[in-house]
Amino acid sequence: MLMRLYLVQHADAKRGEEDPSRPLSDKGWKDIRNVAEYAQKCLPMEAVRIFHSGKLRAKQTAEVLAEYLHAAKGVLVSKDLEPLADPMIWKKRLDETIEDDVLVGHLPHLQKLTGHLLTSNENKQVVAFRNAGIVCLDRESGYWTIQWIITPEILPR
Repeated sequence: MLMRLYLVQHADAKRGEEDPSRPLSDKGWKDIRNVAEYAQKCLPMEAVRIFHSGKLRAKQTAEVLAEYLHAAKGVLVSKDLEPLADPMIWKKRLDETIEDDVLVGHLPHLQKLTGHLLTSNENKQVVAFRNAGIVCLDRESGYWTIQWIITPEILPR
């Protein structure tokens, strides 16, 4: 059975010196809205749930995605998506599910999780994540593959 996983690095955020809670910057808001709108209109992207780390920049990114993608089971917090979280926690969860989900998180966690899923090595960098970008992985017959990647920079103006 085919399962899709959408990995999203949070959109651009304000620097900690500017605002310690690190909300999205104006650029971040614009980028994630553009990416979400494109995904809704042009890609076969359907998600059951949207998970985020709980950090404000990830929460805001997830909420914008939810406005466009209408995930059936909503937006949920998972502390296991924080920057230094163990990627094996999500790998094990993904091994036990067949639902298409969105994970909104941070580096290096997303990098390590992707390395594990695609090569069984968290130290292999197989994707260059970008703020507000979406990486779509498919799992079929137990194997993960990259299906597509979009970033704010490649979208039509």
